[in-house]
Amino acid sequence: MKNFFRKYSHAWTLLYGVVYLVWWIMLNNLNADRFEPIHIALDDRIPFCEWFIIPYYLWFPYILLVIAYFFFFAERREYYQLTGFLFIGMTIALITYTVWPNGIDFRPDLDALGRDNVLIGLTRFIYANDPSINCCPSIHCFNSIGVCIAINRCSLLRNCRLLRIGSCVLSLSICLSTVFVKQHSAVDVFWAFGLAAVMYAAAYVIPDRLAARRRAQAVGEG
Repeated sequence: MKNFFRKYSHAWTLLYGVVYLVWWIMLNNLNADRFEPIHIALDDRIPFCEWFIIPYYLWFPYILLVIAYFFFFAERREYYQLTGFLFIGMTIALITYTVWPNGIDFRPDLDALGRDNVLIGLTRFIYANDPSINCCPSIHCFNSIGVCIAINRCSLLRNCRLLRIGSCVLSLSICLSTVFVKQHSAVDVFWAFGLAAVMYAAAYVIPDRLAARRRAQAVGEG
């Protein structure tokens, strides 16, 4: 039993899921009727396309499976880099929603589209259960970028070229899906990439440089 807890001592990080869900639900209730609409001209040029609901839904197993893989198989440092990137970035997003309630108000009327199919039904379910508030930056996009970075930096997956390319394609598709199914404004996506750039520096670039400096100092002293 001691060996089990020692092996998976990093499980404490997953408690963040409880914090996130409680905060998210609270914000959905508080911001339901008081949010600043986000909209730019590019949003009007992007057509609604229900086919993009497929990568939109794939986000859920994608994020969970990558975190699970890193939890059980990746180096501990790589797991902490991934979860640090995701969880700190998500917290920044939640703080943003708290101090600046935002959302979109340009979802299409699905009944007026003149077509009904499985994909429209899946979109209708998202519309009914995920309010178009707390949008900027898009956590959907941010997390997709984060797991893509982690996969492409993972030492165990260094030789899995197709997997790494596939993660890039899927992550890009998920980011595009948010605007094509009208769950987000293009502004939300731009902010997600900006936040990802900041967190990439914080979770990867700076720690890697500090570690390299410590190694160089150790060699010099030796």
